[in-house]
Amino acid sequence: MNITIIGVGKVKEKYFTGAIDEYKKRLSRYCKINIIEVSDEKAPENLSDKEMENIKDIEGEKILKNIKDGMYVISLDIKGKMLSSEELAEKINGLGVSGNSHITFIIGGSLGLSKEVLKRSDYRLSFSPMTFPHQLMRVILLEQVYRGFRIIKGEPYHK
Repeated sequence: MNITIIGVGKVKEKYFTGAIDEYKKRLSRYCKINIIEVSDEKAPENLSDKEMENIKDIEGEKILKNIKDGMYVISLDIKGKMLSSEELAEKINGLGVSGNSHITFIIGGSLGLSKEVLKRSDYRLSFSPMTFPHQLMRVILLEQVYRGFRIIKGEPYHK
């Protein structure tokens, strides 16, 4: 199985890059993992709704350029469906069984995802009604994907 994560913004903090590298290493036993970073747009305070939509559209175009035909796209969206770790494992496993061997997760920038990216998504996943920094969300997503593969393989994981 191929897992791609497309994230807006660059992860610079060593504590995040260290965790990301660790989960990439752990996941290499189960899948081919690819992380694509697209640049974020500057988003000063007090933007109008139109300016926010414009920034999301620009970031969305960069995201969409990296989505290939045949990818099953899961967007991380605060309004998406919340799943338990076991349900996420079932989702990943079910996609693989049904022939979707390339799953792409999308993490938006500070303003969220454009309408076009959400329209292209096959599934919207929410981890919480809370907002998380994109760097931390990347670590959380990788950990949950890793946990999902451990569940799928019947291997022990921390409950």
